[in-house]
Amino acid sequence: MIKDILKEGEARMNGTLQSLQDDLATIRTGRATPALVERLSVEYYGVPTPLMQLATIGVPEPRSLLIKPFDKTTLKAVERAILASDLGLTPNNDGQSIRLNLPPLTEERRRDLVKVVHNRLEEARVAVRNIRRDLIKDLKDFEDEKLISEDELERGEEEVQKMTDRFVADIERIGQTKEKEILEV
Repeated sequence: MIKDILKEGEARMNGTLQSLQDDLATIRTGRATPALVERLSVEYYGVPTPLMQLATIGVPEPRSLLIKPFDKTTLKAVERAILASDLGLTPNNDGQSIRLNLPPLTEERRRDLVKVVHNRLEEARVAVRNIRRDLIKDLKDFEDEKLISEDELERGEEEVQKMTDRFVADIERIGQTKEKEILEV
């Protein structure tokens, strides 16, 4: 019983961690990476589609991205999606592909990005705490239904707390790494 709840909690917290990492990958640092744009939603025949499904994304130089759509007719849609995004980048369309040049980040922009990272980290911590709350509620329900004893409930709560602490520490570690990446000149 308790093992099942802990296993479910671990899976949900891992999901939160993965979501955070995917989210932070889209935040720009000093160098170009396909993760900046690959999840960008592009209108493709009326359906919002991630850019990575419509084009190859390359990094020809440390500060530029090259996007080559599989279908040349999507070039304008990709360009519109980049302009509409919060990346703050201007696409250069040569009729075959789109080039994105990443200007060096200003000190002010770096501080803004660090604030964004901190907000995402807090959202992840809240998500992990919500999962903890759900798990403890499930454990208490089991105890109310006499499926587990009071001692088992306490042990289960301790395990849930240990797991929560571990994931919050992972979130902090990921955040520090990203912050260092952003502030690196």
